[in-house]
Amino acid sequence: MNIIIDPDQIDRYRENYTVLELDTIRIVPLNKLVTAYCVVDTIPIVELPLTQSKINLHANLLINYRKRDWNYCHQALDHLIGSWNKELDSFYEDIRSRINAYMKNDPGDHWDGVIEKHD
Repeated sequence: MNIIIDPDQIDRYRENYTVLELDTIRIVPLNKLVTAYCVVDTIPIVELPLTQSKINLHANLLINYRKRDWNYCHQALDHLIGSWNKELDSFYEDIRSRINAYMKNDPGDHWDGVIEKHD
């Protein structure tokens, strides 16, 4: 799996590969937002018929994550883990860990789902 952070390259990769949004990161000192995407270049042949539904589920996972619909996210993760030749499993497990932490300690009213990175 490759990661892209240059938005100008996304459409070029989408012509030949599955491209999925990962996280948006706020570079705090600059207040700059950077969105990371992954390029999935290997999909097992048995998963090809499910590709579009998995793409949609992945996108809806991120939408519902930002809306704090933790229940939806847990259910989506249950279906997504193991997909994409398991290349995104560490990302999905990280999302699940964040959700579990947020369920115990509400992230607050100003939380927008963006990860803050301090230099």
